Amino acid sequence: MINVFLLLGSNLGNRNLFLHRAISRIGQEIAPIKQTSPVYETQSWGKTDLPDYLNQVILLQTVLSAQKVLEKILAIEIELGRKREEKWGSRTIDIDILFYGDEIIKDVNLTVPHPQLHNRRFTLEPLGMIAPNLVHPVLNKTILELKNNLNDDLTVKKV
Repeated sequence: MINVFLLLGSNLGNRNLFLHRAISRIGQEIAPIKQTSPVYETQSWGKTDLPDYLNQVILLQTVLSAQKVLEKILAIEIELGRKREEKWGSRTIDIDILFYGDEIIKDVNLTVPHPQLHNRRFTLEPLGMIAPNLVHPVLNKTILELKNNLNDDLTVKKV
C-alpha cells in the first residue's frame, strides 16, 4: 500500500459540503481515508480577490498507480461541478496529489510532490497537522521545517 496525501479545497457554494462529498467519493472510488486534517479557512492564493477557501488534507493508502489516482480525482472533481475556466479561478472542489509515497513523478499531466506545496501555507498547515515529520523527497526537509521557513503570509485559520 502506498501513502497518498491529497489536498482538497473549495471556495464556491457550500464549501463544507463539497469537502465532505469529495472525501466520501475518494473513499468509495480510490481507497478508504486513513486520516484527515482539520479544515482551514484560507485566503485565496494566486488570485487574491476571490472568495476564501476551505482546505483540508487527507491521507489514504492505495495500490492504485499515481496516474489512476489522478484519473479518479479528476472524475470526482467533474462530478462535483468543477469547471476549469481560468488558472487559480474559483472552484466547487479542487483535489491535488501532494505526495504519492516517496515517489518523484514528472509526467506531462502530473508532478509529484506537488510543485508548489512548499510555498503555500494553506497546504502546509493542514499537512503539518497529520504528517509533521514527513520528509519531502526532493527538498529533504520535513513538513514542519518547510512550514517554519515559509514566506507565505496569507491568513490560514482552523475552522
